[in-house]
Amino acid sequence: MALTYEHIKQRLVEKFGEQVKGFEEPYGMLTFEAPKELNLKVLQFLYDDAELQFRFLTDLQAVHYPDDAGRELAVVYHLHNLTENIRLRFKVFTEISRPDVFSAATLYAAANWMERETYDFFGVNFVGHPNLKRILNVDEMDYFPMRKEFPLEDQTRIDKDDEMFGRGGSII
Repeated sequence: MALTYEHIKQRLVEKFGEQVKGFEEPYGMLTFEAPKELNLKVLQFLYDDAELQFRFLTDLQAVHYPDDAGRELAVVYHLHNLTENIRLRFKVFTEISRPDVFSAATLYAAANWMERETYDFFGVNFVGHPNLKRILNVDEMDYFPMRKEFPLEDQTRIDKDDEMFGRGGSII
C-alpha cells in the first residue's frame, strides 16, 4: 500500500490527538504543527513508525514572524521517507523571549550543523545540542541577523529613486 498524506495525518492524530494540528498541503507538501515541547516525540514517532519511516532530515531552519505574539519564531523541519519518496514539513513555534526548542541532533546527525546555523542566524536555543555555537557569524555578534528586527533600508534617505526599485514615484 502506497503511503498517502491522509494516512500520515491519520497516524499522527491517532498517536498525538489534537496536539498535532494545522494540517495543510501548500505547494503539494503535507504541513502540520505541534507544540514545541513535543518536537522530539513527534520526530521520533515519524522516524520509528514502521509505516511512516521519515528517516532523512532534508532541512531544518527558522522563520521569524514578528507580528505573531508568543509564536514569533518557527522551527521548520523538512523530512523525507526515501523508500516511498514522500516529503513533509513539520513546524514548532516558540516565543522570541524564550526561544528554547529540544535538539534533534541525536535523532538526525544532519541536525547538528543545521541547528547551529539556525541558532547563529535566528537565536533559537536548541536544548541538548552537543556544541551549540555560532557557525558562520563572528562570536562577538550580539544579535541574530535574520530576524526582522531592523529596517532593510534607511527610511530617511532622500538620494534614492524609488522608481528604480519598482515602487513608483521619483525624487524630483
